[in-house]
Amino acid sequence: MKAEKKVISNLTKCYSIAPLTYRGKEHFLVAAEKVDKCLLFDLEGNMEDVVWDGPGGTMTMVQVPGSDGQFLATHKFYSPNDSREAKIVIVTPAENKWEVRTLVELPFVHRFDILIRDGVKYLIACALKSGYEYKEDWRFPGKVYTAVLPDDLSAYNEDNQLPLTVLKDNMLKNHGYYRVEEDGVPCSLISTDNGVFLFIPPERESGEWEIKELISDAASDAVLVDFDGDGEKELATLSPFHGNTIRFYKKRGGAFELDYEFEEKREFLHSIYGGMLCGRPVLVTGHRKGERDLMVFSYNRKKGVYEMEYIDRDCGSANVYHYVKDGKDMLVSTNREIDEVALYTITE
Repeated sequence: MKAEKKVISNLTKCYSIAPLTYRGKEHFLVAAEKVDKCLLFDLEGNMEDVVWDGPGGTMTMVQVPGSDGQFLATHKFYSPNDSREAKIVIVTPAENKWEVRTLVELPFVHRFDILIRDGVKYLIACALKSGYEYKEDWRFPGKVYTAVLPDDLSAYNEDNQLPLTVLKDNMLKNHGYYRVEEDGVPCSLISTDNGVFLFIPPERESGEWEIKELISDAASDAVLVDFDGDGEKELATLSPFHGNTIRFYKKRGGAFELDYEFEEKREFLHSIYGGMLCGRPVLVTGHRKGERDLMVFSYNRKKGVYEMEYIDRDCGSANVYHYVKDGKDMLVSTNREIDEVALYTITE
């Protein structure tokens, strides 16, 4: 694969990326991990607006389904050791500005999503931990929370917050989140030191969530993709928490078994995309220490092996987002370690 790179912004500690449909056009958002801006871009990579100047600490952004530019975002998650004041906010476009209100205060909230099943919108939120007393204190595992998200969010603010219910606790280093679709149902793939779990929303609003443990191995992030084209999805993981190992698991006898481990160790693996790129299923990942490369893995069916190619070198990617524009595969990467937002056009 070939990558044509265009630097579209230099945003300090750039981190989170999310698509946003606004005023009838597709856009994407980029926000900072530390105290800095959230920026709105068109699909050509042109900056259109500054959504906020601070407070940052934005790990996740998700558009409110059916809205014109309204989205939810995390604020004030600055690091695993500085996120007691983290919360999810509602961001709504208004005349000449963007209104920001509190949806719910949730210490250590790191990832979240909105899943729709049977017309019901479910908020699912993941807290990395539940407390700490000193730096790198992991004695207080994280949790996964949920709530039904009403169509109208105008009533929520700092004084009237959305109530949450705990779905699962004792989630040590509850870091990884990826939305996947299983049998036509949007689901949450959540990665922890306890393993990788699939959270399936209820069939109806009064029902229960289904939680499946896919593997018990520690993982920082994961995706489910049919890499080898046999009709069954493989599980690819970055392991362990902020770790250095890339693994592919294959389902055999109804259970995932380790099938391939990339022989090279890559320090602080972080960014992840699993899906189609240039007509083939791939894993895209980048790491934030050492060589700090952005890589793409695919399965060579003729040789029966996984292969790796480089998209970029020494860039320190924190997150990536893929989309197709005018038939071309585009990849946005927040190259956090060099304060660079890059847009790559990927071709064979």
